Amino acid sequence: MSPRRSVRKTSLFEAEAACYRATFRPSVITFLPTVPSSTVPIVNGVLEYLDQNRQQFEADLSELLRIPSISADSQFAGEVRRAADWMVEHLQSFGLAAELHETAGHPVVYAETNPVPGAPVVLVYGHYDVQPPDPLDLWATPPFEPTVRDGNIYARGASDDKGQMLTHVKSVQAWLAANQKLPVQVKLLIEGEEEVGSENLESFLAANTDKLACDCVVISDTSQFAPGVPAITYGLRGIAYYEIHLQGPNRDLHSGVFGGAVTNPANALNQMLSSLVDGEGRIQVPGFYDDVAPLTEQERQEFAALPFDETEFRNQLDVDGTTGEADFTTLERRWARPSFDVHGIWGGYQGEGEKTVLPSHAAAKFSFRLVPNQDPEQITVDLRKFLEQRVPPGIKMEIRESHRAPGVVFPLESPYLQAAADAIETGFGQRPVFIREGGSIPIVSTFADRLGADVLLLGWGQNDDNPHSPNEKFSLADFHRGIRASASLWDRIATIHPNS
Repeated sequence: MSPRRSVRKTSLFEAEAACYRATFRPSVITFLPTVPSSTVPIVNGVLEYLDQNRQQFEADLSELLRIPSISADSQFAGEVRRAADWMVEHLQSFGLAAELHETAGHPVVYAETNPVPGAPVVLVYGHYDVQPPDPLDLWATPPFEPTVRDGNIYARGASDDKGQMLTHVKSVQAWLAANQKLPVQVKLLIEGEEEVGSENLESFLAANTDKLACDCVVISDTSQFAPGVPAITYGLRGIAYYEIHLQGPNRDLHSGVFGGAVTNPANALNQMLSSLVDGEGRIQVPGFYDDVAPLTEQERQEFAALPFDETEFRNQLDVDGTTGEADFTTLERRWARPSFDVHGIWGGYQGEGEKTVLPSHAAAKFSFRLVPNQDPEQITVDLRKFLEQRVPPGIKMEIRESHRAPGVVFPLESPYLQAAADAIETGFGQRPVFIREGGSIPIVSTFADRLGADVLLLGWGQNDDNPHSPNEKFSLADFHRGIRASASLWDRIATIHPNS
């Protein structure tokens, strides 16, 4: 993606950014006299609408969070559809012609505002599906009964991604309510399969490339760097996810009678998984690091300058130390180096008490996080070869491939990124830092490649929001700051000439 030349116009939110640099006061907006008087009522209208509808926005968020739209579990398919229907009805409630598009899996929701001749087109992407809430006994309050504690709303999907996605929906609603039009055209694409790899969104995008054509894609499914330190994410790790199944004897066996003579699948599984990584977290599959894009010295210096406290990081997780590749810092390992993790492992007796069984079957789920230039398909080929060489006698192995995505890094020179930095400063009262993230959003690289658009990863969450864990939360203050930043973003992007 080549940088586009920015052509400045008069910004409706220009004065507010200066006001917010000093402090964030969500209910009191002071405008400086540099804004032309003819534009002030429009700005006031949007901002006043945001302030006057804070409670309604929170009520709408709670209503969506009550829907258990768990895409990974087929028994919740009806609830996933109910969330899609809710999105369509909600978008229609403030005047958008929202559409529900069927796929081979869960439906896609699409809506758009009116075209604005000469202005950029922005595609907002989000998802209404959520992770499974297990283990349920670790939740302080039920995962689908939104509860506010200490300024946070707790529920599955609060931060990932219903709360963050709704910030853009609400900012569009505010512009339409206050001014009946936006300074740019905004297209909204909200799917129901992000948590399971977005397989059917790929097909939808291929069939609707012209419909989704845009200059910039906006995604809020990441985090701020820290409380009070907003961030723009310019890079993501990729992922390659697998299941491994080992089949041994045709039935469970008595370990006293058969142990030592018949290979135990659980023992074999542990040995094979352990062989994939050494004690420092360096992956042992031959060729795995051949295409890894190294960090530049400038990036390493900028990461080191961030206000990261290693001790506080460990204390938050209640661990007495960190691990990983030698010669890399914790931030570098999390954001820009590959990793391997086992996500679930099973086989044999799981009940109370003792049972001396040699299980006939054992299995595990695991993944690699990948960095730019690594090819998930080649990783899979090399992984299979590596594990096949380690299957012991008496064991049959099956590897099942799941979702995959390459790592991505976006150029910092994009005028859209600079517009986003201005908007975030307006919404949060603080200039954002630029970071990478260790997580994966599979569709991001597809957006960039197929649409030829700049991608903005604007995270309003926090690193301790527990997005895939019990007690997921989202700061309501950041929810409203995100809406305000999004409302400013449409105005900032309107200053960019899309054909330059």
